[in-house]
Amino acid sequence: MKKIIQIQFFILLFLGTTLSLCAQDHPSLILTKSGVAQIRADLGSVPLFDEILEETKKEIDAEIALGILVPVPKDMAGGYTHERHKRNFFVIQKAGNLYQITEDEKYAIYVRDMLLEYAELFPTLPLHPTNRSYATGKIFWQCLNDANWLVYTSQAYDCVYNFMSKKERELVEKDLFRPLADFLSEGNPQFFNRIHNHSTWGNAAVGMIGLVMNDKELVDRALYGLKMDINKKNERDNDGGLIRPDGQKKAGFLAQLDGSFSPDGYFTEGPYYLRYAIFPFLKFAKSLANNKPELGILEYRDKILEKAVYSLLYQTDYNGLFYPINDSQKGMSWNAREVITAVDLAYFHYGNDPMLLSVAEKQGVVALDEAGFSVAKGLADGLAKPMKQKSIAYKDGPDGTEGGIGILRTSTNPDNELCLVMKYSAQGMGHGHFDKLSYSLYDETGEVMQDYGAARWVNIDQKGGGRYLKENNTWAKQSIAHNTLVVNETSHYNGDIRIGEKYNPDLFYFNGKGNVQVLSAKSKNAYSDTKLHRTMVLVKDENFRHPILIDIFKANSEKNNQYDLPVWFQGHLLLTNFDYKKEATTLNTLGTGHGYQHLWKEAVGKAKDGTAHINWFSNGKFYSMISVVEPEDELIFARLGANDPEYNLRNDPSFIIRKKDKKEATFVSVIEPHGDYNWVTELSEQPFASVEKVSILHDDNQYTILQFSNKAGKEWTLMLANQDASETSQHKINVGDKVFEWIGVYQLK
Repeated sequence: MKKIIQIQFFILLFLGTTLSLCAQDHPSLILTKSGVAQIRADLGSVPLFDEILEETKKEIDAEIALGILVPVPKDMAGGYTHERHKRNFFVIQKAGNLYQITEDEKYAIYVRDMLLEYAELFPTLPLHPTNRSYATGKIFWQCLNDANWLVYTSQAYDCVYNFMSKKERELVEKDLFRPLADFLSEGNPQFFNRIHNHSTWGNAAVGMIGLVMNDKELVDRALYGLKMDINKKNERDNDGGLIRPDGQKKAGFLAQLDGSFSPDGYFTEGPYYLRYAIFPFLKFAKSLANNKPELGILEYRDKILEKAVYSLLYQTDYNGLFYPINDSQKGMSWNAREVITAVDLAYFHYGNDPMLLSVAEKQGVVALDEAGFSVAKGLADGLAKPMKQKSIAYKDGPDGTEGGIGILRTSTNPDNELCLVMKYSAQGMGHGHFDKLSYSLYDETGEVMQDYGAARWVNIDQKGGGRYLKENNTWAKQSIAHNTLVVNETSHYNGDIRIGEKYNPDLFYFNGKGNVQVLSAKSKNAYSDTKLHRTMVLVKDENFRHPILIDIFKANSEKNNQYDLPVWFQGHLLLTNFDYKKEATTLNTLGTGHGYQHLWKEAVGKAKDGTAHINWFSNGKFYSMISVVEPEDELIFARLGANDPEYNLRNDPSFIIRKKDKKEATFVSVIEPHGDYNWVTELSEQPFASVEKVSILHDDNQYTILQFSNKAGKEWTLMLANQDASETSQHKINVGDKVFEWIGVYQLK
């Protein structure tokens, strides 16, 4: 009798742990029966949702009229077969949702018939003929896109599951879904079993189709990764995947949540890739919440996915464009379809924050699901409040101990916006750049001082099939491509990702409040024998029409070096206060490697009065930078485009301050936006800077004291402590016959 009771207990225990899968109903991934019932009941009363529904009907009806097109794969990104298969997974996901919401069987028939076509095609497919990926796909040129296809298609299958006959379901599962899930995981462990945005898509694809098919093995594989023997020597493999000390690679969806984000939601690959990865993160999490609520996935790591959504939205300029950190294509914004999904799901699951509604209002689109419906209803009820972006310092690394990025904002007022982004993060895995202590600067028009982003033309077939170009390594990743210090024409960490993955800079000080905001960070490993320290101060003062930026970059070495500090200003040079010689007929490159081979040396000058002043024009505004220089410093104007036979690079201008044969060097500049130009009246307003003079009163390892003045004769003094980050420490230093005293890291007076 006791044995029978034990058996019954273990049966009940087993049933309890698997109940959420066994009790499954359809739809149950993103849409649910109760959610669909609510949407149907309120159709016609939520304007934005009703509008999107009608637009989607027209779109999918046109696709149905076109017929089902499932070509044999052959093209890279941008080519016909690639784009057709990509179009197919977008279309059938929408068609599945339309079937659930409208109950019109033509949409279910369309999804079913397309799935049957793929089930006939897939068993015949070898590896994609391009064979140009570390993980070659079958439907697409890389497994990543096959995983994209499965994430979307699993949602469509979930929506028509009950419509399809048992025989049809068995066919598509046997010939299509299970083989594809196995191919993406067991067939490509180098793709599936690591910490990377690619693997997030792979985990979500395998897990979501596993949930639809009630396949516990696939779901567990997605959650926990493959069990494999891994090389124990390295903390990371060559592709950047984390490895546990016991040699087992940390993999699977839960490991992605642990290893990809810092505790405050910063994604180590940068906002461009978080924008891409947030879709599978949230879609799979939503599916797990519906089917395996015992995991508490939406609360995992103190609601790490909610933090990730907000960190994504905060890493945008005033116009909603993401900062192009690491490998990023410029122009990506919060209007991306993945961010639309993120805003909808975050609003629905994390407390109905009315600020998210203001983003959704700007997006003008919601998803055709219960999360999108809740957002549309919130907008219809007038609940939206403005999104308040703020100054913030994000930590990097799973434990928040690997540097980070800092954002300083003076305002969310478009007439007086200045935003600084400073990067002192970890390497960022394979998509990281060698750009420690670099910065970019934005106002309401966009970039003032740019980060180049990636050398890539996404989904443009003429440019390498949309892949990263060789110039991404030879130029875009290199230090000289960024607004940061370069020593001896050599990139940080010698341009070696394996070295870069071992080290990171450290935040020294952050203050993101008030009219004087300060961000300071140090790097002792970018170069083996040179320590770097950068302090940036954003100042809002009634004496300046717009906020100004003060930049102090210190380098200290045991030997003499050449120091180059480039400034990638956006626009057209107007004026300098120094003489220079411009090469008018023949150009030479600035160097031979580490990105210098891509720079034309256009002009070289020297300043005589201790300052170098450049003035430029961009997007209808005037800007100036005034820098402290020495008579022997070289002032170089360079332009990108050398050694670029296929015109893969932009021809951007740069201004470089070069100091030679020095152990220690301090670069000080003030950047001032100051005027406007009206294209209609053809009149300029304040085209010249108000800052007139900048000087260094004192500079050593402990303290730096600067002074600058404007044309009206008003003078400011900035005092900095370089080693003591305490807010309460008292500082006193004698400079000549003057005594400077202050409390804390800095004082501007």
